Amino acid sequence: MNLHEYQGKEILNSFGVRIQRGIVAQNAKEAVAAAKQLTAETGTGWHVIKAQVHAGGRGKGGGVKLAKNLTEVEEIAGQIIGMNLITPQTSAEGKKVHQVLVAEDVYYPGDSEPDEFYMSVLLNRTTGRNMIMYSTEGGMDIETVAEETPHLIFTEEVDPAVGFLPFQARRVAFNLGLSGLAFKEMTKFVTALYKAYVESDSSLFEINPVLKTSDDKIMAVDAKVTIDDNALYRHKSYVDMRDIREENPIEVEANEVGLNYVDLDGNVGCMVNGAGLAMATMDLIKQAGGEPANFLDVGGTADAKRVEEAFRIILKDENVKAILINIFGGIVRCDRVAQGVVDAYKNMGDAIKVPIIVRLQGTNADIAKELIDNSGLDVQSAVQFQEAADKVQEVLA
Repeated sequence: MNLHEYQGKEILNSFGVRIQRGIVAQNAKEAVAAAKQLTAETGTGWHVIKAQVHAGGRGKGGGVKLAKNLTEVEEIAGQIIGMNLITPQTSAEGKKVHQVLVAEDVYYPGDSEPDEFYMSVLLNRTTGRNMIMYSTEGGMDIETVAEETPHLIFTEEVDPAVGFLPFQARRVAFNLGLSGLAFKEMTKFVTALYKAYVESDSSLFEINPVLKTSDDKIMAVDAKVTIDDNALYRHKSYVDMRDIREENPIEVEANEVGLNYVDLDGNVGCMVNGAGLAMATMDLIKQAGGEPANFLDVGGTADAKRVEEAFRIILKDENVKAILINIFGGIVRCDRVAQGVVDAYKNMGDAIKVPIIVRLQGTNADIAKELIDNSGLDVQSAVQFQEAADKVQEVLA
């Protein structure tokens, strides 16, 4: 589950991580009120207006701007709220901005120059250990840094048996070139950041930039946080942070009816039971010359109601030119799935306007094939993987 910047900062702050303070506003008037409150609480004279969408690169799309007075706060907030923000991480249509974060200005003058760093905490899937990735090149796309100056990216892996140790925090601060108060502040910052990552059951914390202020404070100016969905039962308060306006509406609907669905860009809809078989089915479609339009796992109970719901979800994608149903009858019997397909097809009437190929293998697969073949419906049956691939190729030709 992705979070907005202000939500990620709330979690960080709850674990003692210093953050750039801010207040969320839904419209320009609220933004002005938020700016006044922020000035009273922090003394800030200028304010940063930040679009709150689930995408990076907001500044490049005009979603982050500095306001030097309350008039500019109102004008800028009015411009950003309601706009379709297009960034390198959004689609060509962009994402509509529903709210902004009015944040304090933390780039104030002082005894030293402010400095920006990059820092993230994530799982290194190769080693199976959590890892802190950091760089002196804050404020830049980490992909660009990795490509052009890979020697400026550092990593610190954490042994799960002992956790993140003090010497590792000191090494992070040393590699970032810090000394004195800033060095001590960074060791506290990275230690608290790792604690927040682990105890919130997150799969990603990305802070870009981490700022060393002119008076040597270390704080998170941004926060990109992804919470592990499987751990939400342990964090009831985080569930309320979900903003379905930022999610694919088809995926949201599928989730509500208990289907595991991921929207893709292809032309062949997939209905499969089991994640491994679903991945193999997408490979099959590619091999046949098509492109998978989705990942959809109906699970072990592929009855008529569930199949009908899956049909309706798949057909919401106008790019779908054919549907491949690939079911292995282990827990569920193939004849029950076949009957479910037939019943769902009849219930939906003329709503299904694309060819359907059904491959059923496993318990009662022969009976299932007879049911499909004798249904009188425009549904083609297959038994072997290659047979299904050939039929997909035929309907797409």
